[in-house]
Amino acid sequence: MTKSILITGCSSGIGACCARGLRARGWRVIASARKAADVAALRADGFEAVQLDYADPASVETGLANCLELTGGTLDALFSNGAFGIPGAVEDLPRGALAEIFETNVFGVHDLTRRVIPVMRAQGHGRIVQHSSILGLVTLKWRAAYVSTKFALEGLTDTLRLEMRDTNISISTLNTGPVTSKIRQNSIPLFEKWIDWENSARADQYRNGLLKRLYEERGPDPFELPPEAVLKKLVHALEAPRPKPRYYITTPSYFMSTAKRVLPTRALDWLIAKG
Repeated sequence: MTKSILITGCSSGIGACCARGLRARGWRVIASARKAADVAALRADGFEAVQLDYADPASVETGLANCLELTGGTLDALFSNGAFGIPGAVEDLPRGALAEIFETNVFGVHDLTRRVIPVMRAQGHGRIVQHSSILGLVTLKWRAAYVSTKFALEGLTDTLRLEMRDTNISISTLNTGPVTSKIRQNSIPLFEKWIDWENSARADQYRNGLLKRLYEERGPDPFELPPEAVLKKLVHALEAPRPKPRYYITTPSYFMSTAKRVLPTRALDWLIAKG
């Protein structure tokens, strides 16, 4: 029987790559996107697609309902993929900025996960794969908003994995490092909306550092991998008889996860600060 999967954040990048890759492997992919225009584009590409916006609880409920209507009420797997960032120093992040990013990166993911679990319990099996980041394990300057959401997602997912040990629902986390995507470009409007950098005590650091990295096209990161690297690990998480609880993707992800385990905090801070 063809297995079904709901993938969120399929408008571009990792989500689009994984949707196409799993479809090629014979999966029945229900692709979702936040915007109606992107849903239409996915359907034009031959996907069964639903609109699902993590930031809108009604959209999460309706999106999953529409997915289950397509599949007849079952769902073999969920890949929660969509997220965004708001660059800026911690001292410059307004409360509203954190509220907005947590609505999508944490609360929406959690809401969808909770709604999927009863479906998987009823059918007796399922696989849930949460797309985290190496920034869910270690931090970098200027990325506090994104980092804090991924740390929160790690806590929820690790706890869920322990609690699901008495079921046939497996829980896996993907911890990616630099992978080709539009996250930098997509973060620019949010940076402009929330960060008053010109009146910040760190205005010169913004001007000489973050703004250049944010607005200038500098080519790929030296360790950057294409989204197919995520697809490879996702396939294992979905199809292996014994999926791993955690998958590291890219060299920095492996390196920093090891550094987090073996280095004292002061040494790890020094290493990260050195870049």
